[in-house]
Amino acid sequence: MPRRDQIAERIAEAVVKRLTVKKILEVKDDAAARAAVRHVLAENLAAEERLDADARKLLLEHAKAIKDSAADYRQLLPKVKEKLARERGFIL
Repeated sequence: MPRRDQIAERIAEAVVKRLTVKKILEVKDDAAARAAVRHVLAENLAAEERLDADARKLLLEHAKAIKDSAADYRQLLPKVKEKLARERGFIL
């Protein structure tokens, strides 16, 4: 199981448990509720990974310009990720 699926599973379990304990959510099928939350979380984590990969690819395409300027790759990466996320309607 990929790491993001493990993370999504743990978060889904905690979310469903907290919502049912606090009586915010009434669940008839606990496994189905966890699966639904896990699915949404896994998709979100995968989208964030794609966003990160696209940002890195974009910076690599402009590596020479970055090297020639005074810009720092570590400072540019979060800015590029934020810009791509905004363009795609993705909330980081």
